[in-house]
Amino acid sequence: MFGLGVLIALLGPVSGAHFNPVVTLAAWWTGRRGGNGSNLREVAAYVPAQIAGAIGGAVLADAMFAEPLVHWSAHTRSAPHLWLGEVVATAGLVLLVFGLTRVGRAHLPPVAVTSYIGAAYWFTSSSSFASPAVTIGRAFTDTFAGIAPASVLPFVAAQLVGLAAGLALVAALFGRPTPTAAEDQAVAEHGGHHPAAVPGC
Repeated sequence: MFGLGVLIALLGPVSGAHFNPVVTLAAWWTGRRGGNGSNLREVAAYVPAQIAGAIGGAVLADAMFAEPLVHWSAHTRSAPHLWLGEVVATAGLVLLVFGLTRVGRAHLPPVAVTSYIGAAYWFTSSSSFASPAVTIGRAFTDTFAGIAPASVLPFVAAQLVGLAAGLALVAALFGRPTPTAAEDQAVAEHGGHHPAAVPGC
């Protein structure tokens, strides 16, 4: 999780630090009317890259620890309380990332997202995957962090529910941003080139 903070700080100005399909989809949804979020072409490029990166990371970790490069996880995570944990973890992450932008603290994601993921590991029953890419990647390793392939789709479905819940919380707490304010934030953060939100995870 500390590595995630480093990557957000390093790659935020390059690509908006798009690591998580949930947050990429949220950026597209919130910016689709004002034209200041991710567009569908970017989403179509980011999501497969995020999944490929997660799988590649799992395979690399297996290689570093002398494990089989692809060792399907046998760790079944299939229970309603775990799915609820993923809804909560994902909704909280979406609220954090987009809430920071709304309250003028868009410089904080490297620290805030890292802190949130670390805390959510302990306060959610699912240990806070909060990302479809991470979920798919963890199916490729049979370690304590893995998830059985049969458990992946329900986890991803719970994360998508969390995405909707997180966006609803952002709207309820902060309202809808004006396009001009959102565009100004994007310019300030990324030199006028990338979406305002800095995804995490």
